[in-house]
Amino acid sequence: MDSRINLFVLATLLLAAATNAQLSATFYTKSCPNLQNIVRKVMAQAINKEARMGASILRLHFHDCFVNGCDASILLDDTSKFTGEKNAGPNQNSARGFEVIDSIKTQVEAACKTTVSCADILAIAARDGVVLLGGPSWTVPLGRRDARTASQSAANAQIPAPTTSLSTLISMFSSKGLSARDMTALSGSHTIGQARCTTFRAHIYNDTNIHASFAANRKKTCPASGGDNNLAPLDKQTAFRFENNYYENLVARRGLLHSDQELFNGGSQDNLVRNYVSNNALFLSDFTAAMVKMGNISPLTGNNGEIRKNCRTVN
Repeated sequence: MDSRINLFVLATLLLAAATNAQLSATFYTKSCPNLQNIVRKVMAQAINKEARMGASILRLHFHDCFVNGCDASILLDDTSKFTGEKNAGPNQNSARGFEVIDSIKTQVEAACKTTVSCADILAIAARDGVVLLGGPSWTVPLGRRDARTASQSAANAQIPAPTTSLSTLISMFSSKGLSARDMTALSGSHTIGQARCTTFRAHIYNDTNIHASFAANRKKTCPASGGDNNLAPLDKQTAFRFENNYYENLVARRGLLHSDQELFNGGSQDNLVRNYVSNNALFLSDFTAAMVKMGNISPLTGNNGEIRKNCRTVN
């Protein structure tokens, strides 16, 4: 990453700190000095075992932050008091990586008992997953606390679906304090990972803004009925390498999800997509800035929430 990107990211971090001063990159410097090393080590082990896990953890962080803020509510199992988010439509049979967060939490608890929140662990792990797959790094502001409840209905309502239109995507991101530019940059996370057939079937069979040979190829493993859990790479060229190929696919009408291709379909984001194709450094700087902003969505701080001992259950 060149100096211009570093300066851009630094400016973004300073802005984020000004708008949400309760979070701090040095929050655990004294209480858990080895935190970053523990998270990176476990994430490296997980990705070495299965490269897809980097994308899975990044997605967990995104789906957590979009539901009542970055509070680790997505990690909670159902209880007699509430129905959690794991089986909401956007997460059922697709949200994964919970055992990786459990492993990190176990090691962090051993080193720094009841000190580090699950929400902060998830935010750091998401960053490390990107870095370990060749993507950019950023400083993660810390100090979030964990929610004592979760909401399946909120998850169903607040997480964008793969069939979402551009106007609705912009509106949903705006409601979280994220701009259309942030939304397009964050969508670049689809340069890694895979998607289930059920999420892109309508796009490859019904949409017209899709390259014919690409659609035909995807239909080989995603039939018109059945095979809902069959996987396809969101970025066929480099499904486990973080860079700007995702946007090249959109320009070529090879976006896997309807919501992906909406970013380049004659609308307001077309020029930005083209800019990301020609300028990978611009994409990376915008992505890291947007990740910091997303991580600052309505965190629980101070005396709100708790520091869970087990990320799956409240204390």
